[in-house]
Amino acid sequence: MTFSAVPEYFYRQSGAIPYRVKNGELQVLLITSRKSRKWIIPKGVVEPYMTPQESAAQEAYEEAGVFGRVWDEPVGVYEVEKWGGLCTVTVFPMLVTKVYEDWMEGNFRKRKWFKAEKAIDAAGKQKLRALIKKFVKEFSVKI
Repeated sequence: MTFSAVPEYFYRQSGAIPYRVKNGELQVLLITSRKSRKWIIPKGVVEPYMTPQESAAQEAYEEAGVFGRVWDEPVGVYEVEKWGGLCTVTVFPMLVTKVYEDWMEGNFRKRKWFKAEKAIDAAGKQKLRALIKKFVKEFSVKI
């Protein structure tokens, strides 16, 4: 039996792909990671008292300073190594309805709206690029 300082539930995470339609064009909001400063999405641990969708909304609020409606169904899942283990991140699109000028992590994260195709290119991780691409494709089919 091995002992980990990190609770098992920390390895279950969720994230949001914040988006809006402006002037008829789909835009995706990305934020910078704390360490590498790469463009990523807001994501974090799904607390035991939250649904993955609630957690994704909370992370978007804290890390990107946005509020909105999270889709019921995820666009996909990816894995990332962290804390000596493998975290499973379930990703949900989130229609942004409010953008806050000041937000919790605004002092150490940048945020930027990208045209959908540019967001795919800008995302710092291959697995994340693939999920944003899948979201953009699914979104264009729905409108």
